[in-house]
Amino acid sequence: MATTTFEAVRAEALFVSYLQCSQAPKSDEVRAAVVSTLRRVGIKGCAAQVAGEFGDHPETAVARMAWALALVRSTYPARRNAPRAVRLLARSA
Repeated sequence: MATTTFEAVRAEALFVSYLQCSQAPKSDEVRAAVVSTLRRVGIKGCAAQVAGEFGDHPETAVARMAWALALVRSTYPARRNAPRAVRLLARSA
């Protein structure tokens, strides 16, 4: 499945948030963590921290990003009324 820009930004924010993989957070906790992290450090700050973690700890960063992306996709489902091109891209991936 292709990752949208919104998914990537949210996953990066969740990646650098206070939530941990072992917590099995609920959707409302994921949304709150994404919002608070983006407000606190911004989009560029999240990207910089993610890059740092991948540089310093690639063995754990990959698993954490997979967790973050999966949680973001389950918390923020794709819009059914998204433009046709976006829906087609999501299906083809």
